[in-house]
Amino acid sequence: METRTLGKTGMQVSVLGFGGVQIAGQSLTTVERLLGSALDAGLNVIDTAECYGDSEDLIGRAVANRRSEYFLFTKCGHNDGEELPDVPDWDPRLLEASIDRSLRRLRTDHLDLIQLHSCSLDVLREGKVVRVLEKARGAGKVRFIGYSGDNEDARYAIKMDVFDTLQTSVSIADQQEIDFTLPAARERNMGIIAKRPIAEAVWTQQNVEKNDYAYPYLERLQTLKYDFLNNNDSVDTALRFTLTVPGVDVAIVGTANPDRWHQNANVVAMGNLPQDQYQSIRAVWEERADQHWLGQ
Repeated sequence: METRTLGKTGMQVSVLGFGGVQIAGQSLTTVERLLGSALDAGLNVIDTAECYGDSEDLIGRAVANRRSEYFLFTKCGHNDGEELPDVPDWDPRLLEASIDRSLRRLRTDHLDLIQLHSCSLDVLREGKVVRVLEKARGAGKVRFIGYSGDNEDARYAIKMDVFDTLQTSVSIADQQEIDFTLPAARERNMGIIAKRPIAEAVWTQQNVEKNDYAYPYLERLQTLKYDFLNNNDSVDTALRFTLTVPGVDVAIVGTANPDRWHQNANVVAMGNLPQDQYQSIRAVWEERADQHWLGQ
């Protein structure tokens, strides 16, 4: 599988990364098969979060014995009430406890990347959360620190010049950050991680509810009306589009289907989209997108 350098971290990451949110609640046998097949296919990035149910624990139990084969990313900031029920989100005590708990759950002595999980601009301005991450890095618990989020919050995080990476929304239905956020991150040589790179493939789903977080993507695609969405390879085109966006180093895709990873590996082996196809998708966005469509 193709690898790219994750910005200033120097990590050579596979262009396809595994997203841990969808394995929450799955059996250990399923996760072992899923992650095993992903690693065997050449994937070397696993990205999860402290608030993704039992995702961290399942990852640790499934592949801790292969720790040297992958880079391990997680996120912190939200209180699930498990250890410090009375401590608010973003409290430094919560973040410190969260990082230690992630290490235990993931059965590792270090994280390759810890990310603030959709932290607001106001919290960033206070600076306390960044100091917790820097302290963890100094103690050897984490190698690099990053920010995960979108829009004005993400742009402020970039300007702080303290983060090694940015994880943000990039897809055929979410191109706002391509114009307004990624250029500044690239100027600072930040590693760029694309979240929701296929917009949840929402156009392939049946009966998407209005309260589903992917529903806004469905509404957007009904306006954008890309001509390729009815093709059998539409999901493949969407993934390759995101990986063609200048600056994107790795796209995080989640699945609970153990067989999907071989298919994904075959898709990324095809490389970037031809420039004329990439530019036509960008042109549709520029022509039809609502200026109020922010990063999701």
